[in-house]
Amino acid sequence: MANNMFLLIGPLALALGAVLLVAAALHDVAARTIPNGVPLALCALGVLLRLLDSSLVPGLLLGLAVFAVAVFCWRRGWLGGGDVKLLAAAAMFVPPAHVGEMLIAVAFSGGAVGLIYLFARLLRSGRAPRAGVRPHGLLARIVRIERRRLRRGGPLPYAAAIAAGTIIIALTG
Repeated sequence: MANNMFLLIGPLALALGAVLLVAAALHDVAARTIPNGVPLALCALGVLLRLLDSSLVPGLLLGLAVFAVAVFCWRRGWLGGGDVKLLAAAAMFVPPAHVGEMLIAVAFSGGAVGLIYLFARLLRSGRAPRAGVRPHGLLARIVRIERRRLRRGGPLPYAAAIAAGTIIIALTG
């Protein structure tokens, strides 16, 4: 019975989880924050999926372990608070057998995000801002803010890495 429910609800929950992860990544790029409702909803989806595949206890234990390690990283200044919550929720979202793979995929995605920002910073160095009419709109505003962050060496939007790594494993695992 639970297997039949998983076949019905599973794909919808995976799609909704991917949408939540992309929303968190975009919000992190735009504002360097992650709304609390996103990790909460992702965690709730994870609990539902773990109930359906009968792995709730291992899922909760792994989610708690990931949260504890992420809190340690937050205390050291290596992760933001929203990233901690999103990473723990993502650990609940993927099956327990794939949490290790998810963390590796997140680490590789984080390296890619870092390289993209490093490359963008190298491209921006030595360039003066263009004078004239500035484009308007949300995307143009985000691009201007990112340019300023690049000049200052601001923090990376790590939710993008968490989202990429989690989506890759959720869809392939």
